[in-house]
Amino acid sequence: MSAILKFLRDNGSPFMAHVYPHFSSKHSVGSISADYALFRSTSTVVSLVIDGSLMYNNLFDALVDTFIAAIDKLGHSNIPIVITESGWPSAGNAVATVDNARTYNNNLIKHVLSNAGTPKRPGTTIETYIFALFNENQKAGGEEERHFGLFETNKTPVYPVVFQPESYRGLNVVYIYLTVVYNVFLKLKLLQAPPKQRRNRALLVHNLFY
Repeated sequence: MSAILKFLRDNGSPFMAHVYPHFSSKHSVGSISADYALFRSTSTVVSLVIDGSLMYNNLFDALVDTFIAAIDKLGHSNIPIVITESGWPSAGNAVATVDNARTYNNNLIKHVLSNAGTPKRPGTTIETYIFALFNENQKAGGEEERHFGLFETNKTPVYPVVFQPESYRGLNVVYIYLTVVYNVFLKLKLLQAPPKQRRNRALLVHNLFY
């Protein structure tokens, strides 16, 4: 792992990670509160002693900081971290509901755009990407794996997502909005393509967004 981190540092690249409070919540019902997992807690839920006393009121920050703490321990504290996937399914298990998915993704956007960072790296923007654009009705795995999308397969929204919180104005909002719109455009063009062209276009979309 240290060799990988050295490579990232030497090439000015971030460490990329998937962070899913949903799965922690799913497997720890009764131990992890919904408020803590969904960014609804307004006071400290977990207090950890890592380079001092760190206070956490949401599970996302706690999970991100586990990566940061491990990176720091290996002597690479200057490497930025990018959350390449985070989301919440709208169906498929007891904690996967439309209300929870809407709450998580909207609060995640607010949290990232606030530039609050995490207790380990306060005041920094944690670049984060929401998974996923569309529900995938033929995806393998557990039932929840088919329901992470912001849109149904017929292109209708699963629930409303606010990309511009009232308290925030800035270019990051425009960037996120345009990224999602362009992603929708490419996926729709893919769906409308003749069968022989879909594979090549699918590879293009995959390379652009993954």
